Amino acid sequence: HDCALECVATGPPAGAGPAQALRLGLRMVKGLSSHGISAVCEARRHKEFISVQDLASRAKLNKSDMQSLAAANALKGLSGDRHQAFWQVAGTENGLALFPSPEFHEIDVMLHKPTEGQDIVSDYAAVGLSVGRHPLELLRERLANHKIATSLELWTMPNGALAKTAGLVICRQRPGSANNVMFVTLEDELGHTNVVVWPNIAEQQKKALLKARLLAVTGTVQQEDGVLHLIAKKLEDLSAWLGQLDARSRDFQ
Repeated sequence: HDCALECVATGPPAGAGPAQALRLGLRMVKGLSSHGISAVCEARRHKEFISVQDLASRAKLNKSDMQSLAAANALKGLSGDRHQAFWQVAGTENGLALFPSPEFHEIDVMLHKPTEGQDIVSDYAAVGLSVGRHPLELLRERLANHKIATSLELWTMPNGALAKTAGLVICRQRPGSANNVMFVTLEDELGHTNVVVWPNIAEQQKKALLKARLLAVTGTVQQEDGVLHLIAKKLEDLSAWLGQLDARSRDFQ
């Protein structure tokens, strides 16, 4: 139930050790209205929220805004997990202007906790990213069994080596000055890989190039002046491995 309006990288609380935290702004929550953001921030300035019902009552949020917060896991500190959050949101009520809002004290319902994979899928659907483990970290054993290298391992390979890597497609670009060459940026749990796709490869393997959310690329490693590119020879769409994960790229053509 953080009220920051922008993403702020923060250090750990005093005595919390060396770990760092990433605070995500409420404006990243899909479906949350601007009025809802302002209402949460205003109510939070006066006092911390103590329950889901307290948040709904003091911020006077409608069910749609409450459900958006539950979907984004923003109510974890009040409810415990997403499933409990949705259950508690379903039971919230806002009182009439002349009467105080009701506060219910019900026995916790025994719901299965969401799995790590379910949480990651929900994070991407509701916020567009996850502050948990990267999706490819969960797939790394499967990727390794297919001899698919990480972005970091590419840097250990000699210039001109044939390599295979895979990542979420986060950007596709085809600058007008690049003679129809497409540049694709892949992301895995260890970093990014810049892929160069020549026009003939792009035309021959257009479907995988343009449609894949998770793209495997076999190509030649090109390292020069501290910059690494993978010159694509073969493209493979592994999006089915992501299940329902909605990872979308930014495309500039």
